[in-house]
Amino acid sequence: MNLLLIQIVLIGVVLAIAGRLVFSRGVRTQAVRRLGLVGFAAFAVWSILFPSVWNSIAHLVGVGRGTDVVLYALVLAFLSFTLTSYMRFRELENRYTRLARRIALDEAAPPRDPVAEPASAPAPAPAPEVPAQEAATNDDA
Repeated sequence: MNLLLIQIVLIGVVLAIAGRLVFSRGVRTQAVRRLGLVGFAAFAVWSILFPSVWNSIAHLVGVGRGTDVVLYALVLAFLSFTLTSYMRFRELENRYTRLARRIALDEAAPPRDPVAEPASAPAPAPAPEVPAQEAATNDDA
């Protein structure tokens, strides 16, 4: 099995992206993401000004055409975006769950104190009310 340099680089980048997104969180990850976006934009401007740079990179890593390198880069960018979005939504869902639990606990009625309310015998059931006219009829009989 002959691996080209581009295959090794792509596999390494995919594993690095997945590992970074799975195991790192917080402000540092957000800063790295922003720096990556700035680098991507700068490289996009550079490749617009000098389109032959992709062919040079392609020949450097063992790919025939520059468009293939662009395709691989876009696949990696899409993978990174997808994983980042997934991690962000998962974190938001966890925050909403914690918030809903906190609100439910804060708004719950306090439990009754069994010591304050002495146990008493159940109150007798109230007698059924008999209408006055029917009661008079029963007295006549």
